[in-house]
Amino acid sequence: MKSAVEQLSTYKSVHLNPQNIKTHFIGVPMIIWSAFLMLGTIRFDWQDYQISVAMILTVLVLGYYMALHMRLALGLVLFILPVLYTSEQVVHASHPFIIAISIFVIGWVMQFIGHHYEKAKPAFMDDLNQLLIGPFFLMAELYFMMGLEKDLAAQITPIAREKRRALEAKLSN
Repeated sequence: MKSAVEQLSTYKSVHLNPQNIKTHFIGVPMIIWSAFLMLGTIRFDWQDYQISVAMILTVLVLGYYMALHMRLALGLVLFILPVLYTSEQVVHASHPFIIAISIFVIGWVMQFIGHHYEKAKPAFMDDLNQLLIGPFFLMAELYFMMGLEKDLAAQITPIAREKRRALEAKLSN
């Protein structure tokens, strides 16, 4: 498994533009919430409980984040549990899948607007694992804005800039 520094520096290498990062703070939560809603519609009974695929995914993804970086994972717990709770409430509304798809599309439009500013393709196009790193990256950026995890920021930023220079040099050839 790649380290948090490797994962974040790869993601950050195509997320250096502040406008792109701003659009991601809107688009990524929309995509996550809508994905949880879609996965919440897939349900099964376990003992006396209804379990959704979204609930299982929550445990797996949070475990992955904890293996990468415990302090960032704690912030993600505070983000993902309300996402799971609210999406579980909407599962029981009329047409939850239409709601989910609508929000999903809007979230992706925001992402691609951001990458227009960035002038770089999204990170997941080269590595699907980067789809999981988006929320992790945003939590790291939030921590950095609050003056937390300064050592992590100091590690990933120069690596990200070097990766970006290498990417741009490869594209110009």
